[in-house]
Amino acid sequence: MPWWRRVCLGFVLLWFTLGGIAHFLYADAMVTIIPPGLPWPRLAGWVSGVFELLGVVGLLLPRWRRLAGWGLVLLTLCVTPANVYMWLHGDAFPAVPGWLLLWRLPFQLWILFAIVVGAGLWPRRDRQG
Repeated sequence: MPWWRRVCLGFVLLWFTLGGIAHFLYADAMVTIIPPGLPWPRLAGWVSGVFELLGVVGLLLPRWRRLAGWGLVLLTLCVTPANVYMWLHGDAFPAVPGWLLLWRLPFQLWILFAIVVGAGLWPRRDRQG
């Protein structure tokens, strides 16, 4: 595995390990970022935390890495509305600076890129040289 793929994989492993754990340690805070109207916000927070941690386990197992990568891509896309909600309703999150709320949206693109590269979804073949 080339160094750049290892860097992306390491970032994704760290990001989703910390994020998955945070869904349980800071469950009350996680509930506040779930857009109103979605049913069972606490359960949604816990389920997303479980899937983040399952994705980490899958990435650690080479046989399951690609499937886990696709799962984390899907999960990241599914939680993007929470980031959009936070940005559009920044007044509901006074402890978080507005620039950080806006920064989270393009950061989602970096996370998606890191997942795709780190999980070996793209590029499909590593070229030597």
